[in-house]
Amino acid sequence: MKPDLRQAWENRVLIGDGAMGTFLYQKGFPVGISYEELNLTSPEVIGDVHRQYMESGAQVLESNTFSANYDKLSKYGLESKVEEINRAGVRIAREAAGNNGYVVGAIGSIRGGKRNNISSAELKSHFAQQIHALLTEGVDGILLETFYDVEEMLLALSQVRQVSDVPVISQFAVEDIARTLDGYTMKDALRIVRQEGADVFGFNCRTGPNGMMRALETLENAKSLPASVFPNAGIADYVDGEYRFGASPEYFGKMAVKFADMGARIIGGCCGTTPEHIAEISASLSGYVPVTLPEPIEGEIERIVIHEHLEQVPVQERRGEPTLVDLVKERHTVIVELDPPRDLDITKFMKGAEALKRAGADALTLADNSLAVTRMSNMALGHLVQNRIGLRPLIHIACRDRNLIGTQSHMMGFDALGIDHVLAVTGDPAKFGDLPGSSSVYDLTSFEIIRMIKQLNEGIAFSGKPLKQKAKFVVGAAFNPNVRHLDKAVQRLEKKIASGADYVMTQPVYDPELIVRMREATKHLDIPIFVGIMPLASGRNAEYLHNEVPGIQLSDEVRSRMAGLEGEEGRAMGVQIGKELLDVAAEHFKGIYLMTPFMFYDMSVSLTEYVWEISGRRLSHLFH
Repeated sequence: MKPDLRQAWENRVLIGDGAMGTFLYQKGFPVGISYEELNLTSPEVIGDVHRQYMESGAQVLESNTFSANYDKLSKYGLESKVEEINRAGVRIAREAAGNNGYVVGAIGSIRGGKRNNISSAELKSHFAQQIHALLTEGVDGILLETFYDVEEMLLALSQVRQVSDVPVISQFAVEDIARTLDGYTMKDALRIVRQEGADVFGFNCRTGPNGMMRALETLENAKSLPASVFPNAGIADYVDGEYRFGASPEYFGKMAVKFADMGARIIGGCCGTTPEHIAEISASLSGYVPVTLPEPIEGEIERIVIHEHLEQVPVQERRGEPTLVDLVKERHTVIVELDPPRDLDITKFMKGAEALKRAGADALTLADNSLAVTRMSNMALGHLVQNRIGLRPLIHIACRDRNLIGTQSHMMGFDALGIDHVLAVTGDPAKFGDLPGSSSVYDLTSFEIIRMIKQLNEGIAFSGKPLKQKAKFVVGAAFNPNVRHLDKAVQRLEKKIASGADYVMTQPVYDPELIVRMREATKHLDIPIFVGIMPLASGRNAEYLHNEVPGIQLSDEVRSRMAGLEGEEGRAMGVQIGKELLDVAAEHFKGIYLMTPFMFYDMSVSLTEYVWEISGRRLSHLFH
């Protein structure tokens, strides 16, 4: 007879399964249907997914019941089938698990990170109904997954503990470890769920292996429960009308050992993972002997906020100044990206902007909620940078967040503020950001938004009606050279230029040879290209970018040089590699686009100063 679930994870690391929803999507089942209803209408499909994971080495299967609660099912008119769908989900998983596998009843957050009108009483009722169905069918444990706040987790956990002593795995979705779980630190959350009867504390979804590692590190030396990790297969990319994930199975296998070394006793996968990912995890942990979990240490994390007065810099009227396109025709021109904060404190951001202005940056570029993670308005910060610092803002505008009405309104606001340089981007899908319940609009493609913005320059509104004056926008287009077929990427770029793009900003490049190939492939284009350079902050940062972030590929040589480096040592090597890339980039392109990692703006300051150093050397060589 197999041991119960608690005994099993005491003695070994258990292999969980991988994604259900995204795997079904890859099989042709569209987004927008109830995947849980398939327990009734297509049980053979769900059973086949479970069997593939078992054959790949999974030992713990999750029932296909993540959203099988009254609230979620009511959106499809299925609220009367809560019990039927949940019980069917357990039976299907049990059949696939056989005598040696475990089945945990999956229960997802109902709020989904949003403050909606569902009361605590309703939440308790919905959780209790689902828990009853799962327990009646005889699950080996309950998995509470993808919860965003401690309060809702405790509501669900309390409903389990009122009726059963079954093992409970409590997993939070945490995209940014610097943020709290609805006011609680993660150490607080661990302490609270332990007190309320959880057996395992862990994380799933929202981030890939690198983010999970960082989350686990916040609990190091403070673990009092076994840990579980179910990361996404990196960040989703939207390519040719399909969602794709970049983290390879081999990368998952390597990270699984690191998770186990940090005390994880259940390791599986979430969005984007497949049986191949689980097979690599299983192979990597074959024969692994678990480490002893550290004794818990209670404590608080102190949050320090520094307030410093920033002097007001008079607003500059830019209408008569040369544009970036004008500048880059004459000399090297540097654009530096600094991410807007995820909090309300802008002190460090403004200090960074001021330092970059002193270093000689020609413009500060601000992303538009990149990776679909909520940040402060880049319009507001761009205006502050322009007024207080006297540095030209270059603002990204994503198709994802605004419909046609909102997009034109946004552009009109930029014009009123004197912000005339923008970068048009598609935007990462909202479902993979920190507010997955929000909608991705996509009224416009990146081609269309460029054309519509340039239409404002002709004094014509999006509706086709005349405006009383003309805008003066200089519109950039994004370009990713980190692809297998560079010629096809250039063809796509040509379409953006035909739509009206005035300049190009590339994804970060880490291969000097690619910079040379890119120059050859784009030399026929008559608009300037700003080559993207993003210094690496650490060896872990390098592996994360290479394996998990769409559109970024690092050379083996760069990864090898960064391997094992952290802190100041890692940042120093990152700047050195950045300088070597700039030596090549500045030789072939006058446009330089520096991206600042993790608000380490001193790295971008060093590279900005280096651009002027090598630019000066070249000028000196020309005139002597």
